[in-house]
Parts: sequence; C-alpha cells; structure tokens
Amino acid sequence: MKRTIALLALSMIVAACIEFSLGRKVWGASGTPCLWSSDIRSAHNSQFLLDPYTVTHVSHGVLLYGILNLAGKVLPVSTRLVVTVVLESGWEVLENTNMVIEPYRAETISLNYYGDSIVNSMGDILACMLGFTLASRLPKRATILGTIALEIILAIWIRDNLALNIVMLLRPSRAIRAWQLK
Repeated sequence: MKRTIALLALSMIVAACIEFSLGRKVWGASGTPCLWSSDIRSAHNSQFLLDPYTVTHVSHGVLLYGILNLAGKVLPVSTRLVVTVVLESGWEVLENTNMVIEPYRAETISLNYYGDSIVNSMGDILACMLGFTLASRLPKRATILGTIALEIILAIWIRDNLALNIVMLLRPSRAIRAWQLK
C-alpha cells in the first residue's frame, strides 16, 4: 500500500515538475488560489483546482479501468491504478503543450484555453483516480450508467463532455461547434 501511494505521488510530482518547466503557473495566470470555477468561458476555467471539465477526468478513470481490466486482469488493482495515474499524468503533460492547446482553441468550445494550471492538472489526476476507484468497486452496470449520466449532464450543463471533446479534436464539426457556442 505504501509503495502504491509513493508511486502515485511520484507520478503526480513528476507531471507537476514537467508542467512547471513548460511554464505552467501553479494557480493560473492570476495566481489567485480557489477551489472551483463553474464558468467554462471565464479566464478561471482550468486554472482552479476543479472545474466542470474535471468531471471528464472521472470518466478517464472509468475508461482506463475498463481497458486495463480487459488487458491486464492478471495485474493487481493497485498496479492498474498506478498505470492509470501514470497515463493520466502523461496526458496532463501532453494536454499542456502547444501541440494540444492550439487544436483545442481552434476546434473546440475552449476558445480561451491556454492550458491548465498545475493545481488544476493535479485535480484532474485526482478525479481520474476517483473514476478508477469507483469503477473498481461499483457493479459494471452502475459504472457504465453513471458514466453515461455524467456525459449527458455535462452536455446539458456546459454543452461539452468527453465524447464531444474527442470528436471535436479528431473530426471537428461546424454544427457541433455552433451548438456549443450558443
């Protein structure tokens, strides 16, 4: 257990250090510490600990649990959790490079997205861990229905979710973008 916690913390620390070296701010451009930003179109989105997009990272954890459960059932759940956090930490670093930021700004609803703060990235990794943990403990049906519910709630609430984000990054749609900007 101690080894698992140490590996989880190490993965997050490495991601935070890399993001810092990429010029990411700890609390975002304003430097104002806060726990929650609900307005995805504000300058505070992706700058505080949590925001509506944090919910999509819960889904990341659920999906990674499912993939790793299929691919590596022989591995203990704690090992799969470490792999999940390493992958999510890697995504957080990649997400904060210009290679990903520019397409986000050009093709998605995130017109004012300039990258996450380090604190927001850590909140996203923790949300991924939550999703993984829920998926590992809840019945499969509840996990699937819960993930679908999260996607529907986000689509209604902020006109975006994990599925729409992926679609807009891989195959942008003018119709989706117009709907999102309403």
